[in-house]
Formats: sequence, structure tokens, C-alpha cells
Amino acid sequence: MSQSLPPFSPPDWGAPPAGSFRPTADFTDAALDAALADANLPVLLGALALLTGEDRWIEAPYLPTAPRDLGDHDTGGFPDELRRRIRAEAAAVLRAWRDGSEPFPAAQPPPERLSRVLSVLLADAIPAEYGTLLGEEMGIFPRHSAPRAPVDPGFRVLIIGAGVSGLAMAIRLGQAGIGYVVVEKNDEVGGTWHENVYPGCGVDTPSHLYALSFDPNPGWSTYFAPQDELAAYWRALADRHGVREHIRFGTRVEAAVYDETAARWEVTVRPAGGAAETLTADIVVSAVGLLNQPSVPDLPGLADFRGPAVHTARWDPAIELAGKRVAVIGTGASAMQVVPAAAGVAAKVTVFQRTAQWATPHPNKGREVPAAFRFLCEHVPFYLAWYRARLFWRMGDKVWGLLQVDPGYPDLGRAVNKSNDRLRAALTAYIERELDGRPDLIAKSVPDYPPYGKRMLIDCGWFRTLRRDDVELVTEPIDTITADGIRTADGHHHDADIIVLATGFDAVNVLASYRVEGRDGRVLRDVWGAGDGRAHLGITVPGFPNFFCLYGPNTNTGHGGTVIAGTEMQVQYVSAAIAALLDNGWAAMEVRQDAHDAYNCELDDALARTVWDFGGTTTYYRNSRGRIVTNSPWRYIDYWKRVNAPRQADFEITHRDAAVAATPTR
Repeated sequence: MSQSLPPFSPPDWGAPPAGSFRPTADFTDAALDAALADANLPVLLGALALLTGEDRWIEAPYLPTAPRDLGDHDTGGFPDELRRRIRAEAAAVLRAWRDGSEPFPAAQPPPERLSRVLSVLLADAIPAEYGTLLGEEMGIFPRHSAPRAPVDPGFRVLIIGAGVSGLAMAIRLGQAGIGYVVVEKNDEVGGTWHENVYPGCGVDTPSHLYALSFDPNPGWSTYFAPQDELAAYWRALADRHGVREHIRFGTRVEAAVYDETAARWEVTVRPAGGAAETLTADIVVSAVGLLNQPSVPDLPGLADFRGPAVHTARWDPAIELAGKRVAVIGTGASAMQVVPAAAGVAAKVTVFQRTAQWATPHPNKGREVPAAFRFLCEHVPFYLAWYRARLFWRMGDKVWGLLQVDPGYPDLGRAVNKSNDRLRAALTAYIERELDGRPDLIAKSVPDYPPYGKRMLIDCGWFRTLRRDDVELVTEPIDTITADGIRTADGHHHDADIIVLATGFDAVNVLASYRVEGRDGRVLRDVWGAGDGRAHLGITVPGFPNFFCLYGPNTNTGHGGTVIAGTEMQVQYVSAAIAALLDNGWAAMEVRQDAHDAYNCELDDALARTVWDFGGTTTYYRNSRGRIVTNSPWRYIDYWKRVNAPRQADFEITHRDAAVAATPTR
């Protein structure tokens, strides 16, 4: 029988998780009435249901219809008179809450009620098993463990990287009273949102999902935030939670070596322009992520090009596009953003496409968030939480089935199952509408592989941009780069002043930026082999005690949703493991080889049933041997169940007692 490490205990209703966002009741009647006039009614009903504890808000006549698209469905399908009634009754409840005349909220909702309410809000059947996960995403239930025993002031965790996952880990350790230091190669926090500053850069996940569950941002200016606003959020987060004072900026990690005798890690770091030094730590958490090493193609003649040739992830803000001939190589997520941003500024944009991309429209793409929406998020309890929960379901596990291969489907090849084929038809029709009258572009732009075979993109105006007279889409393979442009295989020369490499990242070479040496001198990159990382739950590796990865192998959620949720689940797991180590006085925890291997067998079996393994196109998900290294095959709920509470039986435990120090126990 497996044994769980210390369980997560729901907080008292009056003591929400540390750092949780809670609305303020500081508002006027006039301001509330004005905001409610534009409220999202399904979201508002969910807020009232939790605030009052009454079921009447999720029963007839307050039953919204199902959304028709990915938009917000603000009216809920209600007739005008009922809309006015909902707003009037909501105003009365919220004034009573503000004035303290009613004991709101009455009680903490049980997890199954959260699933039930969301089912009503979306007119969709959300399984009851999602309740606790939804509560965590909404900031109602806690998502980390703190040690029960006093923490030795000398105990230290070293986090490598101050990007999204590194900051999340640091904040949780700080809340748990555990000492830590963060080593960050850049001069600022934020990771990818600090480094990527190319024109048009922004998130292709809805803004309200792209924030920590316990510290969301009610003030996003747009539904899909631009880079500068994202960077500002993560910087403010570091300030608000006191993380900066623990960060060694401008410092690279060169190696991490485990000292088995001392059960500690010796980490060699090098400050910019300085000499190497060694830091010691009881725990090392790698938070370098997957998308941090640019993939630069080996193009003949690239070094001979006279103008700037820059990767999007290493953009030089001094580059001026105005009036220039710009060649963009690649058609992935960064190209989808940079090409529309450059068109109309540059004299000409030439796009070199190897593979056409599926891209879906989103009604909120490019839209500003109304002031009324921001007011409600700031002042109405659970309003932002329910908005986030709706996004989490609709853009996450609801679409998971689209990626699963039905071996009996008669049209395998164009699609992997019936629903996937319906999506293909809808996306194809969208492309044909966008490119109506341009059969040449349609032929180049409709992919020949199933949807989700490559990363699904949000359309940023890509197809409309391709129609412009100053934009050219080239599908002939590149033959060579010349001093003043690009020659394709058909012999045509395309003049260019600037080359933009929108070629993505070397995602499969996980943790390639530094050397990790574990027990018995084993080196992680040798254990894995080139581009073939594996870990138990994507987090721990046999032979490397007290070493944890965040956003490690096979943890990328390729079916949608947000990387933030998966990251928080991993932080949840790591914080629980560290708490158990401290509470039990253990020296080290090392995942068992059999647990690691069994998990990876399950993983491979599940991946073999996905659209990514089906083939038909190249993708950064797979290594040179075809194995999927980056993506997870699991639904969020499946992965959450695995990481919610670490199993002690999965670990070899080394005790600090000298009598048993050399004897790992199960």
C-alpha cells in the first residue's frame, strides 16, 4: 500500500491561502450599478452562489445557455427582463456584503459544489472529481505544503532560474518559512517575458489564466496581454512577495554536484565578468524551463548575410524595421505575432514557410478589457475566480479528446478522430474565409496534418496579413543565404535587409545549459542522452537525490489551457516533498528506479495514442528519434491526481541518523 507524504489541509474559510487575492468592498453604489450593467451574467451568478451559499442562483430560471464560441457569453442567453432582475438582485447582495449586514460568505464550498456550479455556468457536465482542482485554480483551496516542524535556519533550497516557475517556487518556499536562494542569469525576473521583446510579442493564452492562482491580476488591460504587461506582472510579483532579496542576478549556473556523504549539493556559479564560486544547498530545484535555448537553423551562408540576422528570442530593440525588406524564417507562434506587427511598417515582409500552421480565431484576441470587467474583478468576491475557472475548463481538459487517436476512424491522416475532423473542417473554413479570392494562399495555408499535430496557434491577424501587397508567402525550400537576401531551391533570390529567425526553441535538450552530477558521479545529460530527457512525473530522476525539475520532460500541456497551472501543480509536489523531508528529519529523497520506469511506461503508452505520435509533420515536441520529449499526454485532472500528494513508496529515503545513513529505506 502506497503511503502519502503530509496531506494538504483545506484552510479555514476565514484564512484563505497565503497571498490569495481577495476583492475589496470599497466601492460606491453608483460605481457598482454601472459595472453590473456590463457584467458577465453566468460569472456573476457563480459569484452569488458562493457568496451567499444559496443554490437558487444556479437553478431555474438562472440557467445560462451554453457558449457558442470561445467568447465570454456575457448575456448567458437570458431574456432582457431576467438580465435586469439578475443585476438588481446582485446589487442588493453585494451592498449587503459591503455593509456587513449579511454574514457572507456563509460557508466554505465543498469541492463537488464547485464542479456543480461550473457545470451550470457553462451548461456542460463537469465531473465532480474536478472540484478540488477547480478550488485550487480559484484560489479557494491551498496549493502547497508547509513543514509542521520548526525549520533549521541553515536549511537552504537553491532555485535555478527566476522565470515563471522559479518565482512560483520561491514564493511558496517563502510562505512556508524555508530559506532559499535564486540564481538567475539575467538582470531581471520573468524568464521568457523578460527575454522576448520582438515586435508583437505577447501571450497566446488568455491573460486571466496566465497568472498565479493565489495572486491573479484583476487589472489586465487586454484579454491577451502584451509582453511588457506580462513582464510587469512577474516583476511586481517578485516585489510583492519579497523574492528579489533572495536572487543572485547576472549569475549563471555552471554545474551542480551532489555530495553523497554530506547529502548536499555543491553548485558552481559564475557572476557576469567574475570568478566562479561554489554555493551549497540541501535541495536544488531546476526552474530553467523548456523554452529558453533558441533553435538556430544551420542555414548555408547565414554568416555571410550583411544585415542583421536575429532570432526572435534574442531580439535587438535597436533594429529598425521601418522601410526595410524583412525576411521572416518560420511560421510558428513567434512568427504568427511578429509578421502582422512588421507588415505595414517594413517596406516588404517575406515569410519563408516550411509547414503550414493551424490557427484558431478567438473573439477576444486584440480586445481591451472593459473598465466594468476590471471593476468587478477587483470588487466582487469570486468573480475573477469563476472567470478563470471557465477558461481553465474550456481551453483545457474540455479539448483533450481532440488529441486522442481513434485507430478505427476511417479518415485517419486528415484527422485522428471524428471531433478532430470536425475541428479541421471548421478551421479550414475559417482560413478559406480569411483568404477568400486568393486560392494561391489557401493552397499554401491549409495544413495537411490533423489539428493539434503541431502547437495550436491563436490567429493574430496572420491570414489577413498574408493578403497584403507588401507581404509574400514563400513555400519553396531555402537553398542558401546570400549577402543581401535568401535564395530558394527554385533559383529565385529574395532581397532582404533584415533576417528574422522565428524558429522556436531547442526544447528537447532539457537542462542543457549546465552540468548536473548526481550520486556515484552519474551525469544527467549522459543518463538521458541527447534530447531524450525522462523524469518521474517530469520532476525527479533516479540517482539525483534532492533534485527537482519544474517544467521538466513531458510536462508541457499540449492540449491547451495554461502552463501556469501545470507549474503550480509541480510546485505543489515539490513543496510537499520538502516539507516531508524536514518534518521527518530525512537527509535525502531519491525517486526509485522502478517507480520512474513504471511511470515512463505509462507515459509512453499514453503518448502513443496522441496526435503528436501519429506523425505527419515535424514538431519541437519530438527528438531526432521521434520520441515525444516535451509534452504530457495527461488531462490536467490526471496529472494533478499524480502530483497532489507525493507517495513515500516512490522514494528511497536516506536518514540523518548515522546508524542508518548508508541504508536507503522504502
